Amino acid sequence: MKDEYLQQIGKSIEAGDVNKVQNLVKEALDKGFSAEEILNRGLLAGMSVVGEKFRDGLIFIPEVLVAARAMQSGIDILEPHFSVESVSSRKKLLLGTVKDDLHDLGKNIVSIVFRGAGFEVYDLGINIPEEMFLEEAKKLQPDVIGLSALLTTTMVNMKNTVKVLKDNGIDSIIIVGGAPITEDFAREIGADLFGKNAMDGLEKVKKALSLN
Repeated sequence: MKDEYLQQIGKSIEAGDVNKVQNLVKEALDKGFSAEEILNRGLLAGMSVVGEKFRDGLIFIPEVLVAARAMQSGIDILEPHFSVESVSSRKKLLLGTVKDDLHDLGKNIVSIVFRGAGFEVYDLGINIPEEMFLEEAKKLQPDVIGLSALLTTTMVNMKNTVKVLKDNGIDSIIIVGGAPITEDFAREIGADLFGKNAMDGLEKVKKALSLN
């Protein structure tokens, strides 16, 4: 019965049904499920299926966004119910689109997906200069820094940002992504990881942090 309930939550994530997710999450809390259990075995399990379908080309970005929003609606309800231990042990992601790049769709998907996976996400926004990434990295000491770029003309700013972070001794895992970015480019500029998309990035980060 318990498993069936969590599976229903997962199926509602796959369907992108915000109202159903919210109702099921509230009911699950009332029935005594822990917030961690609902997140891991309900919301994240559903989002994992969505990620696999996206990876296999069975669904596309719009469906991922709809599912991610449904998941976020469930997380918003769970937020006050997480245990102190759970919150204090969360990994931090510092995220932003590099200087001169005003695109945020990909970054926003990354933000939703990582939040859904239990990360504390600090989203700096778009058009972020190297110095701001450095300043925030020193202040927050994140486990992961995510850099996004959608324009070939801003790839050089991504390269400069990675260099500034590394030169100043920032030892966070740096993951890069965006339409023009490739694994070879990521390696060439000294980034630690390359994410083809939000779900791919999450899997690689979890592996790097031994969270799998």
